[in-house]
Amino acid sequence: MAGVPVLLVLAWWAYAVLSESFYVPTPGEVAGAFAETWFSPRLVEDALPSVLRLLAGYLLATVAGVGLGVAIGLSARLRAAAEPVLEFFRAIPPPVLVPLIMLLAGIDDGMKVLVIASGCVWPILLNTVEGVRALDEVLSDTCRMYGVRGTSRLRHLVLRGASPQIMTGLRQSLSVGIILMVISEMFASSSGLGFTIVLFQRGFAIPEMWSGILLLGLLGYLLAVLFRRLERRVLYWYYGRGGDRA
Repeated sequence: MAGVPVLLVLAWWAYAVLSESFYVPTPGEVAGAFAETWFSPRLVEDALPSVLRLLAGYLLATVAGVGLGVAIGLSARLRAAAEPVLEFFRAIPPPVLVPLIMLLAGIDDGMKVLVIASGCVWPILLNTVEGVRALDEVLSDTCRMYGVRGTSRLRHLVLRGASPQIMTGLRQSLSVGIILMVISEMFASSSGLGFTIVLFQRGFAIPEMWSGILLLGLLGYLLAVLFRRLERRVLYWYYGRGGDRA
């Protein structure tokens, strides 16, 4: 598994040395810039606010996506009415909404959180709808026969049965959220990873710019590992019976 990253770093190093391009520093130069740039107060001043905005937008999208997805999935009439609207808004690229959200919500942290939520909500919403629609009919009839209704039915049948699809949507939206986090910070911002990377680029601090990109990659990898562990805890019953582990 470690062989591929090592080969990529060696290829990067060889290209940087052979090309002698000012815009492609060697991995050693980027590593030095990474230590100098991010092992400093800048980690708290720029990286931490980005992570907090990402988590806030992701949480908002999760609540909205799962809540609306369950309601739409359970109601055929609501699904028929909402489907054209969902298809319309899903087709709009989330970065296009940044200027509109800036006009409506201003340029503070709220705008950035809304930008992240506006893109993350769609994978969660659509996967939740499909997961609810695919509930086992036998289990539904069993709950009905035993009088399992209301919040008990929602918790033990609907959410549990749809949870593999919901977790799939949450996993997909995580990478979308990281992209939108960076994009939102490139507009009228004074902190964050996106702002810092653009600042380095404009000041021709190329190794520092690359170090910011490297930090984003490490952040995405760390969040993916943490999410995978959370997913296995939530879906222990699903993986335990030989479900799809991809």
